[in-house]
Amino acid sequence: MLVAGPDVGEARGLGQAIAITDLDHTAAELRHVVARTKDGQVVRRLLALLLEGKSRTEAARWSGMQRRTLRDWVHRYSTEGIAGLKSRLSLGPAPLLTAQQMAELKELVVGGPDPEQGRVVRWRCVDLRAQISVTVHERTVGKLLRKLGLTRLQPRPYHSRKEDAAQETFKKRMARPPFASVF
Repeated sequence: MLVAGPDVGEARGLGQAIAITDLDHTAAELRHVVARTKDGQVVRRLLALLLEGKSRTEAARWSGMQRRTLRDWVHRYSTEGIAGLKSRLSLGPAPLLTAQQMAELKELVVGGPDPEQGRVVRWRCVDLRAQISVTVHERTVGKLLRKLGLTRLQPRPYHSRKEDAAQETFKKRMARPPFASVF
């Protein structure tokens, strides 16, 4: 089916032609699959496999990919069949904290700090980082809090020598218009 001819690398002794070991489908059957498949990436990879008699370099160039990429797709097709040609989504890195640790973090934040024990009046990301069992960056603590649905709330500033009577007088003065109409 594919890459039966010699390749530039093969001529120098750098590699050998890759043979497709999955012979469950004939070339005609694969062309029929190409016609029915809606995933463009799978179609492109199948068409690269169908370039019969071409070298790896030529088949890869005609398919718009590198020779090694084509080799990888041939290996995946040989081991997994047509399903192996589909693009796979990466799951991403493993979460730093388990679900139980995240629940403990939320409970800690919602409960608030103990000013006598830790000498912390309000939680900051730096303070929370010291409480977490996993070493993370300060910014990561903020991301974890957002993932838990917690927002950064700060209490309104409160002056210890505030006079309630003066504040009420100020509110009353500001309620009336500053200038009376003369006309």
